[in-house]
Amino acid sequence: MRVTVLGAGTMGHGIAQVSATGGYDVTMRDIDESILSDGMESIESNLQGGVDREKLSAAEKEDALDRIETTTDLEAAVADADLVVEAVPEDMDLKQQTFDDVASHAPEDAVIASNTSSMSVTEIASTLDRPGRAIGLHFFNPVHIMGLVEIVLAEQTDEATVDAATEFVETIEKEPVTVRDSAGFASSRLGVTLGVEAVRMLEEGVAGPRDLDAAMELGYNHPMGPIELGDVVGLDVRLDILEYLREELGERFRPPQLLKQKVRAGKLGKKTGEGFYVWEDGEIVGVSGEWGDD
Repeated sequence: MRVTVLGAGTMGHGIAQVSATGGYDVTMRDIDESILSDGMESIESNLQGGVDREKLSAAEKEDALDRIETTTDLEAAVADADLVVEAVPEDMDLKQQTFDDVASHAPEDAVIASNTSSMSVTEIASTLDRPGRAIGLHFFNPVHIMGLVEIVLAEQTDEATVDAATEFVETIEKEPVTVRDSAGFASSRLGVTLGVEAVRMLEEGVAGPRDLDAAMELGYNHPMGPIELGDVVGLDVRLDILEYLREELGERFRPPQLLKQKVRAGKLGKKTGEGFYVWEDGEIVGVSGEWGDD
């Protein structure tokens, strides 16, 4: 089975990595060679980290790297694919165009999956002549560590597609959960609800970021608090999801003004070095702004 991943960013290279370590031959495609190079560097670094922690051998690392090829040519990338997973930005028009392009060049029986975290897979697939082969495969960041994959069933998804997607997820040693296509699915809708309430509590001065995160980590056994998680995911991503859910589900998902201000200031979290926390080399080194002394 050959897997093609469209996009070499954070999610794309992560999906390519776990597919390769799961034994699949992988083609990773992006529009820019430099993005592909950065993606491969990240994959190699992640795999080396696994070797250092004795999670895999040096030989397994090299085998995984050998299974991954890269290209900027979409037609070539999908020509012999059995499964195509798009990990392009969260824009409906772009995702629909990507699905159309894949359908024009991939084998007729190839499964076409979207890694969208909240958008309607039913709508993304609606432009396809054979939408039964469309499905959502929502991976979580960081892909090589997080054990969950949300399998999202579009209204058009056929049984053979569900079976193929489930087998793939299980083969790469992830845990599948299956949900019907609904705004935010299960994970994003629940996760963003907790995250947005935490930001509102910051606005109201209930507690600072560290205390809010500690409350959920220590009180509810969450591996990461909602404020830190927002920084890791990206505050711009969180804002986009909230605005989409507000449009689809109503005012309870209205984005807090504080979140909008952070995004407007370019303080997007871990990837920019500052969000609600201050980050250096991927680690928290302080708390941003008025909470800096908490």
